[in-house]
Amino acid sequence: MTPRFFGYGSLVNLTTHDYPNPQRLRVAGWRRAWRHTPLQPAAFLTAVPDPGSVIDGIMADVPADDWAALDQRESGYIRSPVAEGAQIYHIPHDLHGPATQACTILLSYLDVVVQGYLREFGTDGVAAFFETTDGWDTPIHDDRTAPLYPRARTLSPEELALVDRQLARVRS
Repeated sequence: MTPRFFGYGSLVNLTTHDYPNPQRLRVAGWRRAWRHTPLQPAAFLTAVPDPGSVIDGIMADVPADDWAALDQRESGYIRSPVAEGAQIYHIPHDLHGPATQACTILLSYLDVVVQGYLREFGTDGVAAFFETTDGWDTPIHDDRTAPLYPRARTLSPEELALVDRQLARVRS
């Protein structure tokens, strides 16, 4: 059986990687949250166990069982098994805390995530992403003109407006 990962954030944006055989997958028992760790100044998007939740994402192959490059990209996370034999990257509960004023969400990172959800799951998938993610009270760092996120992408004006509308909705 080919090893697979389940991505629920930037890995949903297929322009950020070239892992083969990407497929949409819904995983039960997890919810997303913005969290702070001492590993970086920006908030991490992580998955947290939640028996009542389901999240959509992308499952893709890890050729030749070579996890090294993906583990490096997802440094700070650990892997755990989920549905379909895939592995999910997450930060264990004892290694993170709620995001604080000292920790912000990079808007360039959120843009990449939302662009991926829009392309893979449509506008309903974007709305579901925001609804199944906690921590929207975390401060936002608008770095769109000088992105700090290493895999930042260019979004269309319509995509930017969608991010801004959804963000305003969950922060009101």
